[in-house]
Amino acid sequence: MTDRARSLWRADGTLRHVGEPRWLTNDFLQALMTAFEGAGFQIYAVGGCVRDTILARHVSDVDLSTDALPEDTTRIIESLKFRRDAWKAIPTGLEHGTITAVAPDGGGTFEITTYRTDAETDGRHATVAFSKNIEDDAMRRDFTINAFYADREGRVRDIVGGSADLEARNVRFIGDPVKRIQEDYLRILRFFRFIATLGTYQNGIDQDGLAACAMLADGLKGISRERISAEMAYLIAGPDAAPVVGAMEQSGVLLHILPGANALTLARLIDLEDQYPLEGRSSPLSDVATRLAALGCEDMEDRLRLSKVDARKIALVKHEAGTTTPAHELGYRHGYWPAVHCVLLRWASLLQPFDAAVLADIQMGTKAVFPIVAGDLMPTYSGRALGDQLRKLESAWIESRFSATKDQLLGLL
Repeated sequence: MTDRARSLWRADGTLRHVGEPRWLTNDFLQALMTAFEGAGFQIYAVGGCVRDTILARHVSDVDLSTDALPEDTTRIIESLKFRRDAWKAIPTGLEHGTITAVAPDGGGTFEITTYRTDAETDGRHATVAFSKNIEDDAMRRDFTINAFYADREGRVRDIVGGSADLEARNVRFIGDPVKRIQEDYLRILRFFRFIATLGTYQNGIDQDGLAACAMLADGLKGISRERISAEMAYLIAGPDAAPVVGAMEQSGVLLHILPGANALTLARLIDLEDQYPLEGRSSPLSDVATRLAALGCEDMEDRLRLSKVDARKIALVKHEAGTTTPAHELGYRHGYWPAVHCVLLRWASLLQPFDAAVLADIQMGTKAVFPIVAGDLMPTYSGRALGDQLRKLESAWIESRFSATKDQLLGLL
């Protein structure tokens, strides 16, 4: 490690450097940032990539911020070449000053946005004014932990004083929470989402932010269901989802997006998930659809505009949670992980304890193969009668816990 990456924090507790993460040392990103600097412009990596690097979390996207106007950004991008291949500039959000730089040879994509302020906003959409001042850009962002700027060398600018919040994993609005929310009411859900996903609930919730969310929750009615759905999917998957959803319920926010939902069954479900044997987790145990089902909102599929896949999963786990279908049959009919999610929600709903023996039954069901095929009953049976007899024999086989042999089953006819 070089000297510049050796100490990320200054003695006064402010963030000074992002280190040498792979995304920053990437040759394409370095070439891109160097080109902007060579043209006399500022350019910084901003927001989540800086935050998540410091928190040792995976960085999937690198967003860049610059004082270059969109036309200058486009010109600089299109002047770049890798070997003989040119970069491409795509105006993905021109009205907001965003140009996407596409590196050649699979070098990745980078969103570059001009410094801006919100000239006018209705709580859903903003009309922006471009700025040459990085301070203007920082002050229009949502939370202090999302307003760090890192230059090409990894040096960090903390303009809004977010270092202490990042160290404590505290989610706090920049400036006046009411004003920030009125600029975009979706920030209410983002506030709760970051608390749930950063694992900071034990540190408490910023009271000014919580009060503002409660006061302005009615503004969520103007936000599209798709945007609300995306935030809820992130939130519900977080390590602190249950207490945070509980805070949403107590503040009245949950009522505005999912009437009738509550956090009680969700809390129990997550507790049961934590009891699943670690050595058996070959696939992610927590499931967004199952956690959403635990909230109990009857028309959730429509309110969140869920995909058909998620809607079917919610319908499945909610139905089976209310039945007495044995675990081995759940495994046979639905597969291992869907069956596990069904029984976890059932236990959570009925306040039942975790039963590891049930997992073996589910596993047995996933491996079971019905020994009878249609040809075994033909030509004696055909059409509807054939289907009825196959279902009858399958039910008997399942009831025997898959122990009945082919001859024993045919003997029942």
